Amino acid sequence: MPKVFYTERDIDEMKARGVTSVDITDNVVVTDAALERAMKYNMKITRADSSSAPKATLSGSVNLVAAYPRTESAGDAELKAKIKSAVLAKLDGQVDAGMLDAVISRVVSSLK
Repeated sequence: MPKVFYTERDIDEMKARGVTSVDITDNVVVTDAALERAMKYNMKITRADSSSAPKATLSGSVNLVAAYPRTESAGDAELKAKIKSAVLAKLDGQVDAGMLDAVISRVVSSLK
């Protein structure tokens, strides 16, 4: 049976149709970007019933950090501020602050 691939665009289309959860089987591959988009939309990602499909296993390309984000600790805000300050000083402020915040948040969240 051929694999079904879900990308960011597929998740956007599902959201527009009012889909709130996505069932994943062994025949479904969700890209990292699609998984992050689904999380942004608070869509529920579920494994399909194992009796109707073979047990699904995560491939090496699945971003488990994005799939199971940790909660932000009190020290994270201080760490993010230090990193942002250092990057801005190094680049003489020639960087988009919003993009920098997003990158720093993603990196810090993947640390633990």
